[in-house]
Amino acid sequence: MKRMMLFFSLLLLAIFSSCGDAVSEAPVAKKIDKEMTIHGDTRTDPYYWLRERDDPEVIAYLEAENAYAAAQMKDTKKLQKKLYREMVARIKQDDESVPYRMNGYLYYSRYEKGKEYPIYCRKVNEEAGEEILLDVNELADGYAYYHVSGIYVSPDNRMLAFGEDTLSRRKYTLRFMDLSTREFLPDHIENTPGGLAWANDNKTVFYNTKDETLRPDKTFRHVLGSPVDEDILVFDETDNIYNHGVYRSKSGNYIMLVSESTLTTEYRYLDANDPGMEPVVIQARTRGLEYHPTDVGNVFYILTNDNAKNFKLVAAPVAAPGKKNWKDIVPHRADVLLESAEFFKDRYVLQERSNAQPRLRIVSYDGKIDDYIKFDEEAYDVWIGTNREFDSEWLRFGYESMATPNSTFDQNLISGERILKKEREVLGKFDKNNYETKRIWADARDGVKVPMSIVYKKGTPLDGTAPLVLYGYGSYGINMTPYFSSVRLSLLDRGYIWAIAHIRGSEMMGRSWYEDGKLLKKMNTFNDFIDCADHLVKENYTRYDKMVAMGGSAGGLLMGAVANLAPEKFAGIVAQVPFVDVVTTMLDDSIPLTTNEYDEWGNPNIKEYYDYMMTYSPYDNVEAKAYPNILITTGLHDSQVQYWEPAKWTARLRDMKTDDNLLLLKTEMDYGHGGASGRFQVYKEVALEYAFIMKVTHP
Repeated sequence: MKRMMLFFSLLLLAIFSSCGDAVSEAPVAKKIDKEMTIHGDTRTDPYYWLRERDDPEVIAYLEAENAYAAAQMKDTKKLQKKLYREMVARIKQDDESVPYRMNGYLYYSRYEKGKEYPIYCRKVNEEAGEEILLDVNELADGYAYYHVSGIYVSPDNRMLAFGEDTLSRRKYTLRFMDLSTREFLPDHIENTPGGLAWANDNKTVFYNTKDETLRPDKTFRHVLGSPVDEDILVFDETDNIYNHGVYRSKSGNYIMLVSESTLTTEYRYLDANDPGMEPVVIQARTRGLEYHPTDVGNVFYILTNDNAKNFKLVAAPVAAPGKKNWKDIVPHRADVLLESAEFFKDRYVLQERSNAQPRLRIVSYDGKIDDYIKFDEEAYDVWIGTNREFDSEWLRFGYESMATPNSTFDQNLISGERILKKEREVLGKFDKNNYETKRIWADARDGVKVPMSIVYKKGTPLDGTAPLVLYGYGSYGINMTPYFSSVRLSLLDRGYIWAIAHIRGSEMMGRSWYEDGKLLKKMNTFNDFIDCADHLVKENYTRYDKMVAMGGSAGGLLMGAVANLAPEKFAGIVAQVPFVDVVTTMLDDSIPLTTNEYDEWGNPNIKEYYDYMMTYSPYDNVEAKAYPNILITTGLHDSQVQYWEPAKWTARLRDMKTDDNLLLLKTEMDYGHGGASGRFQVYKEVALEYAFIMKVTHP
């Protein structure tokens, strides 16, 4: 049987080769035309058949592409191994996170040398002995992929819950352990997003399930020891543009249920001491209204965009939390985006963003104290960290830049004392003072100035000769901040410049920055990226033939659009798990993320949005012309961007492009959207990408 299967696989591999050798020749996927008509327009998709995940012919095609990619990158095999060793060598293998205090314990995770997965632990205090809660290395044994969603400890500290995913489809099974006996309970709850909320009776949990499109849609109540099929449905989110979630409030007084779409939120709460009560709506959903409540005593502090595009902070009594009772605490500001807030007994902390720069603001409840935490670098990221206790004078926050490793600080909210708890150690000869990071601004074609963050090793020539990687994302209002990466040093130390384009579609310049890069303004995202590339050449940071564009997921859509719009401006493109078949995907409400994202991309069932999507959808705009060198990556089990999108895009590019440049598709057959689950395995993927970058910029 094994010989027959091997023969069958080899035969199928040969089908996809333009001649008999599937390794030396580029695979050529067969064409089966499928016509799709809407709004009087007919599209023909010859590679639609690649959607059949269980078809051996599909698997054979993906494996043929993998073999071809390996053959084309064979000359970099030693380089890939060297890069991988460099990346791993910089990582402190026996590392430990900074403990945070919660409910009488210090919680932290640590890694042991040579092991891929974390070990979750706790102590009563710094001097006490360690209690291992979960050794993920033991749980992961025997799995090609294994991921734990997080640990959830009951209020009495005796029970542990966590979610496990063994397929990389982000469908977690909830499991429970009695920490006093170290024995697992028979309770198994499948098909969840991985989180849960404990009620205060220490036996009742609330959790979500996913529908057939992987959308979290229902909240159930489960009592430990009872049959899962008898769990009580607490809420059913029947509107398929909303995701639904449940969590325990910071105070532990409430169980919070949230329904959230791109533009709208709706919260419900119930008393954690009365898990059987009916959830109470805080404010009924109103299209376009977003709000996020936190309870402080008998008051909800609520972050909201109610008549406040950049958000404001309001307060309302828990007993009457509706919008008619909202009172402004921090008013709206046109030039400052209010991103989040953290509340303590004497102060609250606001995370804001102005002129592309984040900042932390400490405010007293009476308004008499109002200060900003100051930093020295020109471009950096700062964020509120893990703060689980309300009765504390200490704020935990994180800081990093493209030159400064991830750092954890504690700051006293009363005295202002700041303590560096940990700066992530980078092994080897790393010295952050050897690197330069700065903020520069590009002129977009419509007159807008687009911020960029760049980093390079001091001494790198800024005369146009340096190779450069330009990274972008630009969707969902997500900010691709100027983050530190130890693996990136493998390029910086070889004379590369790394630039992040903070293009429209993010919120780097406020909410309007996001709104100007979505729906019928999506082309701004792509044009901004191209204009950033032009600026980098104009200012002599690099040349077009030395520049590689890089982005993943929705950033992969950016890569696909840029490949069609300005292929001559890049030596190469790295498209990671790219969302490139926009129109077909957004017309298919049976697959994950479609209906929930109409407010991001538009609903192509409406002609106006269909016509606009057709102007930029990468797969639909492939032409017979020269393209740059392209590396495309995907995962067979990807739950966010289905593998067939990059596979179809590759097939169409290979059929139509007129150049002899590299076109490589690498499919991880055991993984999904986030790649490998192990701590070090992921760097093999990065080493491949970096080797590709070096190959196409140093021919």
